[in-house]
Amino acid sequence: MPEVQVKKGEPVDRALKRLKTKLETEGILEEVRRLRAHETPTEKSKRKARSAAKRGKIRFRFQLNKPAERGEGPSA
Repeated sequence: MPEVQVKKGEPVDRALKRLKTKLETEGILEEVRRLRAHETPTEKSKRKARSAAKRGKIRFRFQLNKPAERGEGPSA
């Protein structure tokens, strides 16, 4: 379970916001929402599509970008 240390003089609202952000990044809130109620097949497919799109974005972002090698070759 994620923890957030409340610093001296820090407003509780800010600490709650940090906790909520931490829960969101770890995917805990999404899992709780998913397990809270019945999920229809449509909702399930939408969730899986969003997850695949997110993975694809991350994959594309960290993919090595190689420059296109058009017209270059050993025949020069």
